[in-house]
Amino acid sequence: MVITSTLDEQEINLMMLRINSVPITETLKMQIMRLDKGECEALIARDTMWDGIFKTFHGGILATIADSITCWAILTEIGANSNVATTDFNIRFLRPCKTDVRCVAKVIKTGRTLSLAEAEIFDMDDNLVAVSQVNYISLDN
Repeated sequence: MVITSTLDEQEINLMMLRINSVPITETLKMQIMRLDKGECEALIARDTMWDGIFKTFHGGILATIADSITCWAILTEIGANSNVATTDFNIRFLRPCKTDVRCVAKVIKTGRTLSLAEAEIFDMDDNLVAVSQVNYISLDN
């Protein structure tokens, strides 16, 4: 069950339909824990098939998680059925991760054309693993 304090049942249902329509959600077995206006929090289990060379969560997979969860945060503000695409992305890896991860994304600003969000990725000991910012363009304009 998704926790929320700012979205109604219809908004949650529309968001979950959209989220579950994206194949990477199932591939990485993303569990959406919380959706609020401008925020999304998810839990992603670490599977050794996603490891990098040092037998830790691969950075590219962590980047995919940040990109996806920030998108969901933005869609809570601009509408679950909005069409958006990533225009630019950055991530800073702070420590290796050998556990499941929790990604917390928050919208920084939504605009008519561009929207910016940030993500923090934590390991299961609540250590900050990575930080990211992602900019999206609305394709509906």
